[in-house]
Amino acid sequence: MIIEISDLSLPELYPYTQTAEVQLLRWFEPHPGIFIAESPKVIRTALSSGYEPMSLLLERKYITGQAADIIEACGDIPVYTADSEVLTQLTGFRLTQGALCAMRRKQLPSAEEVLAGASRIAVLEDVMNQTNVGAVFRSAAALGFDAVLLTSGCCDPLYRRSLRVSMGTVLRIPWTYMKAGAPDYIRELKKQGFVTAAMALRNDTVSISDPALKKAERLAVILGTEGEGLRDCTISACDYTIKIPMSHGVDSLNVAAASALAFWELGRKK
Repeated sequence: MIIEISDLSLPELYPYTQTAEVQLLRWFEPHPGIFIAESPKVIRTALSSGYEPMSLLLERKYITGQAADIIEACGDIPVYTADSEVLTQLTGFRLTQGALCAMRRKQLPSAEEVLAGASRIAVLEDVMNQTNVGAVFRSAAALGFDAVLLTSGCCDPLYRRSLRVSMGTVLRIPWTYMKAGAPDYIRELKKQGFVTAAMALRNDTVSISDPALKKAERLAVILGTEGEGLRDCTISACDYTIKIPMSHGVDSLNVAAASALAFWELGRKK
């Protein structure tokens, strides 16, 4: 059902005007809320991963263009449309790829369910930057990691920017939040048989190419937030502290770049 936007204050458009994404997260509270998928590629990934669409917001030219197949796949849901300038006014940002979709969230699995059968996992501790979270997910999915766990202090991977930066991989790789905080979650991972490796700057670090890490049957790579990094108690509780050898006096990398290098090296079990 194609609906030309004539009134920007329509309540049906609220999901696309809501910049406080936590409100979308709580849309059906206590049940899972909704999220916004941005770009045709991410929307297609969400649909193929079994997420339920509620409505579409499309730049007019996309209806018979890049999003024609999406409209067909979504079935009988509202498709709101207007020119690019109107959509920018509505959402507060320019749609670089002309398509947004409001979708229902799924119930998150338990940490035990996510870990079942996993041999390589990434753990994010209090990483709040949405771009970094999305980039870590994309690298984890691309470079052989099986799952991602997050502490409660991390931003939501289904927030629009994280989801877009991940290129939709957040919808494909298993993930969830851990109930335990630092350092208790490290002890839980060890109980599950994981060797735990904290990425941090300390004097007792080993290289990411250390053979003992590659030989581990189950390995958890722990990454911290920008600036402060991992908590001291987290680092102390881990089996290893690992570093990436660097040159020219550089002491650290952005967490997204560091994760990609670590996943490439450690995702290949020997």
